[in-house]
Amino acid sequence: MSNAPEQMPFERIAIAGLGLIGASLAAALREAYPGVQLHGADIDERTCQVALERGWVDTAAAPESDTFRNAVAEADLAVVATPVDASESILRLLAEWDFPGIITDTASTKAHLAQVAEQILPHPQNYVPGHPMAGSEVNGIEGARPDLFKGAYWILCPDASTPPEHFTRLHELVTGLGARVIALKREDHDQSVAIVSHVPHFMASSLMQLASRHADEDRSLMRLAAGGFKDSTRIAAGSPELWCGIAFDNAPAIRAGLDEMTQIISLFSDALANGDRAGLTRLLTQAAEARRALPAAWVPSTEDLLEVRIPMEDRRGVVAEVTTIASAAGCNIQSIEIDHITEDSAVLSLVLTDEGDVGKLSTSLIKAGFSVSFSPLSAKEHSHV
Repeated sequence: MSNAPEQMPFERIAIAGLGLIGASLAAALREAYPGVQLHGADIDERTCQVALERGWVDTAAAPESDTFRNAVAEADLAVVATPVDASESILRLLAEWDFPGIITDTASTKAHLAQVAEQILPHPQNYVPGHPMAGSEVNGIEGARPDLFKGAYWILCPDASTPPEHFTRLHELVTGLGARVIALKREDHDQSVAIVSHVPHFMASSLMQLASRHADEDRSLMRLAAGGFKDSTRIAAGSPELWCGIAFDNAPAIRAGLDEMTQIISLFSDALANGDRAGLTRLLTQAAEARRALPAAWVPSTEDLLEVRIPMEDRRGVVAEVTTIASAAGCNIQSIEIDHITEDSAVLSLVLTDEGDVGKLSTSLIKAGFSVSFSPLSAKEHSHV
């Protein structure tokens, strides 16, 4: 029996790019929403054939083809899942075709793409940048799987121009795949992911460079590279072409992060050079405490849900503002709805799971000028579809 949600937030979805992320998205959508029409595009003919053979898409063709153009014309959501250096060309196709539906993407950098979208799209308010924080050492469609996003964070970047319904539909779609949505301001995204994703990739690559340089001198070295070393360097196996594109698209933030890492590594080196045992212990202790403070694998307590109701005042970007405040407080939004009380008034309803600092959330919302009410909600009272 299918566990698919009762309602589909989108009926027809076009996905440009059927690599690891795009194909995994198609597979996850097919599993979660069996009735959705899925149309894919990729520059590689074999990739299109594999996606069709696996039943992940209903049609698959080249991005510039009439087949994909016709699919886009009927779609209510277009997902740009190409590598970042190819995403602009897909946006230009969507602009040329005057696509009126919602557009999102999966690129790991946002500044350039958001700027292009604002300049060329006929309906730029319909573009909601996205970024699933998921990956695999196996590149391309060969590494794709329907459970890739389960438990993963999926960043959405609405802004003041984003229609509230666009965010709620994308939120429902993403959470229906088992992912957890974090709302970030577009201007904050690239710096944040540089620290937690991009710089770590180059650190892992640097460790592999170090080990490989010494492997020729000591053939047993790589045999010793197990356990922690393999865990620390797993991401270095990612596609060099893909990561080169990411690096140059987010170069300022990555360079700043690498410069700061150089300074931090120098602190360790200086402590050793100066025989500063206390200083080295302090650095290691700070790192250990920070590591232990990272969020553990999270299992929601379905008995501890909280409903937050916020009157939607006559101001732009309420959904974007509220959801980014909730994410900053560490709160996980399980579902989001807009209740239209009258023709001229509505209430934004958020259902939060047992995570995050609700006190901070309340204080931040009140400081931002919102009127807020909180009420406990049992699992029986709430059914997330």
